[in-house]
Parts: sequence; C-alpha cells; structure tokens
Amino acid sequence: MVFKRLLGALGVGGPTVDTVLDPGPVRPGSALTGRVHLQGGDSDFEIEHITLELVARVEAEHEDGESEGVVVFDRFTVGGGFRLAAGDTHSVPFTVAVPWETPITELYGQGLGIVLGVRTELSVAGAKDKGDLDALTIGPLPAQEAILEALGQLGFGFRSADLEYGRIGGTGQQLPFYQEIELTPAPRYADQFNEIELTFLAGPGGMEVVLEADKRGGLFSEGHDSVTRFTVSHEGVEHQDWNAVVDGWLRQLTEHRAAYGSHTAHGYDAYGHGQGHGHGGHHHDDGHRSGPGMGTAIAAGAAGLAVGVVGGMVAAEVVDEVGDFFEDEDEEGGEED
Repeated sequence: MVFKRLLGALGVGGPTVDTVLDPGPVRPGSALTGRVHLQGGDSDFEIEHITLELVARVEAEHEDGESEGVVVFDRFTVGGGFRLAAGDTHSVPFTVAVPWETPITELYGQGLGIVLGVRTELSVAGAKDKGDLDALTIGPLPAQEAILEALGQLGFGFRSADLEYGRIGGTGQQLPFYQEIELTPAPRYADQFNEIELTFLAGPGGMEVVLEADKRGGLFSEGHDSVTRFTVSHEGVEHQDWNAVVDGWLRQLTEHRAAYGSHTAHGYDAYGHGQGHGHGGHHHDDGHRSGPGMGTAIAAGAAGLAVGVVGGMVAAEVVDEVGDFFEDEDEEGGEED
C-alpha cells in the first residue's frame, strides 16, 4: 500500500511500501513472519527505520458511555539503516513474537469479529509515517481450543466477542486490554445464568482462565455477577477430560450463589491447584465491568462452538475498519509523531 501522507510530504515520486504476512493464522506467543517490500521513488531516500506495530480495536467504558479506539499493543523494529535508490526494490524479511495475551480472532476458521492489524511505520529523512496496514489473524492455543470445544459440547453457545480496555484485578494480565468471549448458557444452566463471559490470559508458563457468570435473580434476591479464576498448563492438553474439567468449573460458579456476599471462594485448575479469586464482577482498574459485545454471533452445535457465523468480517473489511480508525485519529492529531 502507498504511504499517502508520506507521498504528500515528499512528493509524488516518493517510495512505496507493502508488508506481506505469511499465510495462515498465528497462535499467541508464537512467531509472526513475513516481508516488507519497498519500491524506490524518483530519487534516493535514506530508510532509517522500518517498524511494525500490532494494533487492536478496543472498547472503553467511561462515565459518558462507551467508545472505541485503536490501541498499539506491541512494536518491533525490523529493518533500516540503508539507502533506497531511485526505482530500486528492497525486501526485508522479519520474524517477531506476538504477545501471549494476543486475542483470538478466529475459531475453526470462523471470524469472531475481533479487529487486529499489523501497521508498518517508515522513518525516512527524520520523519515518521504510519501507512501499510494488514489484518492479523490469531488462532487459539491448544488449551484455549479445548476449553471452547468443551463449552460447545456442554451446550453453551457463542454470543459475541470484544476487547475491553482495562485490567482484571488479581490476575497477571500484561496487556492494557483483555478479550471477553460471551456465551449463552447451556439448557441445564439456563435457570441460573443469563450469560457466561470467558477471558484467557496466557503466558509462557500457563494460562489463567477467568469465568464471569451473570446470575439470574431469585424470588427474594437480585441477580449478581460471580467471578472464578482457574489456571491451566500448556502441557498435556490432549490428556485432559476437558468436558469434565470445564463442567467442574461451571459447578463452582453455581455454588457461588450461596457464597455471594459472605466470603471468597476458590477455583481449581485442571490439575487440582487452587487459586483464590474475588466475586461480584471483573475488577477493572476503572471500576467498570464490560458492556455488550460487538454482535458477531456464532451458533453452538454438538461439534463445538463455531458452526456458523452471522455477521462475521472478512480480512479486507477488518483492514477497512481499522483504517477508518486511523484516519479519524490522524484528523484529531492523536497518532502523529
């Protein structure tokens, strides 16, 4: 893609750039690979730095309601320090590691409506310019896929997914936002839960799983939220009975009705290790809990959560959506260096 503002600053004969990601989804914590292709302009240019930014469309809650914006959640310098001669071509290969907490954008090849991108920044003659943008596709880790598959087998349905700005208290969260996957309850839990919200916080040593239940009120009680936190390992995923493990987690959520307002309960991981947690909703730094998701619905079926997609976004539309946010920010002067 052409750097529109760079061409405006350096003239129509300036260089162009196209970043090409290697095909296929990337898993959290793994390598993102590709090449940055540069095409020289009408004159020579000193390419000082080539930088890749990982960006996400994130929702934020505040006193006036909700808003959306773009958050840069990692940044890599992949090249630079060379002269790009007039009319010449230059290709820079790169391999970078995406953060372990990078949100999932697809499940079984079906998009979840999460918008992630890779934005290329070029530093030329002391000026930086953000230009080329590519959609970033992230598939689940084996443990994440196993847990989602178990929820589908247990009868839960996918309602939506979104990214929320803020932090969940009591966890080892690293990124400034987290992913919420909202699920409709299985029939056996329909009289207890309005919905379940699931968050994965992965790291190199394992993964925290945060389950929040929006509980229905009783005849003499109001509804409330209950949060339970578990830890799982990346090892031995294929040897676990995940239906039994996840069903045990859900039973603990139902038991919190009696514990609500009286004491702190405990969650257990797939290997029996306890983990203390709070209750009454995700504890965000800003004191707010998440709102509704982005509206991408995925029907639940016997084979798992992702059977069909309604309103899913294809890669080109994802790029367009992120690009629109960039343009809005540039007009406000929020992203200009």
